[in-house]
Amino acid sequence: MGRIFGTDGVRGLANKELTVELAMKLGQAGAYVLSKKSGEQPKIMVGCDTRRSGDMLANAIMAGACSVGANVIYLGILPTPAVAYLAKKHGADAGIVISASHNPMEFNGIKFFDGNGFKLPDAIEDEIQAQIESGMRDVIFPTGAGVGSIEYRTDGWKEYTDHAIETVPVKLSGMKLVVDTANGAASLSNVTALQKLGAEVIPIHNDPNGININKDCGSTHMESLQKTVLEEHADMGLAFDGDADRFLAVDETGAVVDGDKIMAIVGCSMKKHGTLRKNTIVVTVMSNLGFFKMGEAHGINIDRTKVGDRYVLEHMKEIGSNIGGEQSGHIIFLDDNTTGDGLLSALHLLSVVKEEGKPLSELAKVMKKYPQALVNAAVPNDKKDHYRDFPEIAARIDALEEEFSGNGRVLIRPSGTEPLVRVMIEGEDQAVIQKKAEELAGFIENEMNL
Repeated sequence: MGRIFGTDGVRGLANKELTVELAMKLGQAGAYVLSKKSGEQPKIMVGCDTRRSGDMLANAIMAGACSVGANVIYLGILPTPAVAYLAKKHGADAGIVISASHNPMEFNGIKFFDGNGFKLPDAIEDEIQAQIESGMRDVIFPTGAGVGSIEYRTDGWKEYTDHAIETVPVKLSGMKLVVDTANGAASLSNVTALQKLGAEVIPIHNDPNGININKDCGSTHMESLQKTVLEEHADMGLAFDGDADRFLAVDETGAVVDGDKIMAIVGCSMKKHGTLRKNTIVVTVMSNLGFFKMGEAHGINIDRTKVGDRYVLEHMKEIGSNIGGEQSGHIIFLDDNTTGDGLLSALHLLSVVKEEGKPLSELAKVMKKYPQALVNAAVPNDKKDHYRDFPEIAARIDALEEEFSGNGRVLIRPSGTEPLVRVMIEGEDQAVIQKKAEELAGFIENEMNL
């Protein structure tokens, strides 16, 4: 068995790759590993997004956890950050979310949080997998009163909503907001929070039926949100993904404001107010070149990590910073929650808009976004991490880096989940960088498939 955990838990095609059997074993091994130090009957909180396979997998996970003596609190449909928050607040040993985030409905995933609300480090994930591969060698399966139970709760979203409002109590009266919840986990909580804060909310893609999550909507499909913002003459559009840990915005002109621009706007405001800890924003190598130039212009340190919000979080904890995230809209405000939180990200951005009294389009000018070209090279999976071992490929990359030095950026990286090497180039001219990226990707593909 290869490593089953990816950069954001276990993912796969539900009922084929991510099976009921695997879910049950993850429930058993996860409950055991995450609670074995407590010495008491473990408490696990479980939530899911709106995709149809969620019930099937949640029940399998809960059965597995109960079989090793864990008591489970099933929270039902809830944003991922809500599960992380509630697990910490209520002293659970772990939180488990059944969600494939922004992916199509036929996929699903299982991600774990520890008792402090943080995603698991690689070592703990490896320990969980080791238990599964050993046939639960170290796990004791109790009988009688030792078997765990399940408590069903449906009010967790209210606690999460109240927490968000108390954390960022921005007054939104007079604002007209179009909100796209991707027919996902935010359908109730996020719309309610914005209404409670006084906004006029026009919800779209807010009627989940189990099969329409992320379908042509949400933070990965912004077109209908852009159209509705213009039609409604709204102040802003807010887009979440299926499990609501990501957030992107649309300004009053219909232009998308991505995660880089959101972090730039809020980060500069935090610096002005003296709340930007370590005077640093943590991002991944995929953030736009314009973001790094924004940092230079405003005297803000920009630290970069590998791709993946878990690596952003690890570095934030290591250096003591309080804001970081990804261009995709996965933004972590570590003073407020322990993981990416779409609702809190939206409220922080709205707070700056209200305070500054300027339209979002004006605030977004804080950084210039450089054109990007991203092209994938299909290569053998066992070779993708070794692309620089090919001398001619390394020479081509070095020459291209020299060509764009000072006026752009070249980033080559293997995919974490697919047999691909990704070629990304940033520069002034979209046509030029697209041509260069395609040429380099084609060369890498040819050389590595000989």
